[in-house]
Amino acid sequence: MSTETGAARSARRYDPDRKMRIIDVTVDVIAEHGVAGTTHRRIAAAADVPLGSLTYHFDGLVDLLAQAFRRHAERMSRSYEAAFDGVSTTAQLIDAITDLIHGDADADPRDWAVAYELYLAALRDPALRTVTESWMRTSRAVLERFMDPTTARGIDALIEGLVMHKTLATTPGATRAETREIVARQLGATA
Repeated sequence: MSTETGAARSARRYDPDRKMRIIDVTVDVIAEHGVAGTTHRRIAAAADVPLGSLTYHFDGLVDLLAQAFRRHAERMSRSYEAAFDGVSTTAQLIDAITDLIHGDADADPRDWAVAYELYLAALRDPALRTVTESWMRTSRAVLERFMDPTTARGIDALIEGLVMHKTLATTPGATRAETREIVARQLGATA
């Protein structure tokens, strides 16, 4: 091989974080375009990688979506758990749950949009149900530090439901005070 031929080729870029960057960008693409609008080309363009990088690192779009959803769920689980750091009283627990519902625990509408895309995709793809199941188990385990497993299951569903109502509402939903009252009642406490 001549020096000219070698110099004419573009240098292979050392990019050890490429796979994780692709996964992270896939979450962004899902947030912006939904699962239905998430394509290999759109992901490659957003990640600024050649299209072949996706087929090199992943077994297909389904594999990439599963890894992106798993990463998103893991990040959300860490935020969820952190929301309960330092909670030692019932009043603090009620406040932490209320904060989760009102988006004060490091989750925003974009995060919930990705979560809802996951839920919808999991309805159609049983393989993605392992991601949702794991995420729900993790959330319930956090809540079980403060309550019995049956109550934790109900409170976890309450959080999901109230966030969904808040996210999808076209009119103002429950105020923070109303949400706090709802949570307190479910926990058998007074607000």
